Amino acid sequence: MEYSKRALVAGLFSSAILIQGCKSAPPPVAAVPTVPVAVAGPANLENNLALSAEFRPFQEVDVMAKVAGYVRAINVDIGSHVGENAVLATLEVPEIQDDLAKARASVAAADANIATAQAGVQRAQAGANIAKLSFQRIQDVATRDKGLVPRQEIDVAEAKQLDADAQLASANSSLKSAQQSKAGAESEYSRAEVMVQYATIRAPFAGVVTRRYANIGSMIQAGVSSQTQAMPIVRLAQNNVLRLSLPVPVSAVADIRDGQTVDVNVMSTGRHFQGKIARYADAVQMATRTMDTEVDVPNPDGTLVPGMYAEVHLHLANRPAALSVPLDAVDGLGTSVQQAYVVRDGTVHLVTVKVGLQTPDRLEILSGLRSGDNVIVGRHTDLSDGEKVDARSAAYEDSSQN
Repeated sequence: MEYSKRALVAGLFSSAILIQGCKSAPPPVAAVPTVPVAVAGPANLENNLALSAEFRPFQEVDVMAKVAGYVRAINVDIGSHVGENAVLATLEVPEIQDDLAKARASVAAADANIATAQAGVQRAQAGANIAKLSFQRIQDVATRDKGLVPRQEIDVAEAKQLDADAQLASANSSLKSAQQSKAGAESEYSRAEVMVQYATIRAPFAGVVTRRYANIGSMIQAGVSSQTQAMPIVRLAQNNVLRLSLPVPVSAVADIRDGQTVDVNVMSTGRHFQGKIARYADAVQMATRTMDTEVDVPNPDGTLVPGMYAEVHLHLANRPAALSVPLDAVDGLGTSVQQAYVVRDGTVHLVTVKVGLQTPDRLEILSGLRSGDNVIVGRHTDLSDGEKVDARSAAYEDSSQN
C-alpha cells in the first residue's frame, strides 16, 4: 500500500515536469525557400531556322521532236555537255522533203502567173488608152463641127472606152489574185522549210544530257499533243546554276523576303557558303503546310549535283542587345497573360510581361522587366506574390548575355 502511494506521487511529479517542459519550448520557425534566379539583361538574340533542302537543276526538259520520223543520227549520250542550239539528233523524214519540193514548185508557178497577169494588165492598159484617144477625137470633132459626126459613132466610141476600162480593171484584179497566190505559196514554202529544220533536234539551252531515250533507227512520234505517248530524244538539264528548294513551314512564311541571306552546308562535300533567297511561291501547300522557297546556287565547276541534300539556316530575325531572360522564366507563353516572378529585397513580386523574339533558350522582354532584375527560373507552382525567398543564382547562365 505504501509502495503504491510512492509510485503515484512519482508519476504525478514526472508528468508535472513534462508539462512544464512543453510550455517552455519555443515555437518552430518556418524555413525560407531557396529559389534559382537569373538576371534580366541585354543579349544578342537571333531566330534561325534549319531546314533540309534538295538541289535541283535550274532548268530540265525532255527534248521532243516536232515532226515524226526515224532517228538518222544522234550526237550525244548521258553526261554529254552541250551548248545552246547544239545539234542533238537528226531525223529522217522523206515526206517533208517532198512537201518542200511541192512548195517550191508552187512558188515558181505563182511567179509565172504573176508575169502573165502583168502582161494582161499591159495589154488592157494599151487598149484603154486607144479607146480613150478615139473617143476624145470623135467628141472634139463633134463639138467643133456640129452635125458632122453622127451621134451613134460618138456613143460607140464611148462604149469602147468603157469596155477597155473594164478590161483594165479585170486585168488588175487578175494580177492581185496572182500576187496573193504567190504569197500563199511562199508561206507554204516557208512552213515546209521550217518543218525540214524541225528534223534537226537542237538543244534549247546549254546543259548536260542526263538521260537518253532514243537510238539510231528509233521511230519518233511528233510531240505536239499531250494525248500522244511520244518518246523524247533526250533529257537535258542546266546544272551550271542549281535551284535549292526549301520547304519553309507556315510558322516562318511571314518572315521570308527576296534577297534574304541563308547559310548553306552541303554535308556530302563539306562546302559551306552563303546564298540569297531568289524566289518563293507566296502560297502554302495544304498537304504539307509549307511554302516552296528557292535559292539560286552558282555551280560553274559542277561539284554540286542535282539530288544532293544540304542543310540551310534561315536568319529570320536579329535583335542585338535585347533585354532578355531564360525561356523558363516566363509563364503563360502563347497566351494572353504572360507573367514572371521577380525577387526584390528577398520578396517575390508577380509581374505581367510582354515578350518578343523567342529563341531556343531565351526570350526578348518588351515590357514588364528592367535590366538587372532577378527573375525566378524553373517551376513556379509553389510560389506566391509577396512570399519571402532566398534567391540563388541559377546553375546555368546564358552565354549570350552581355
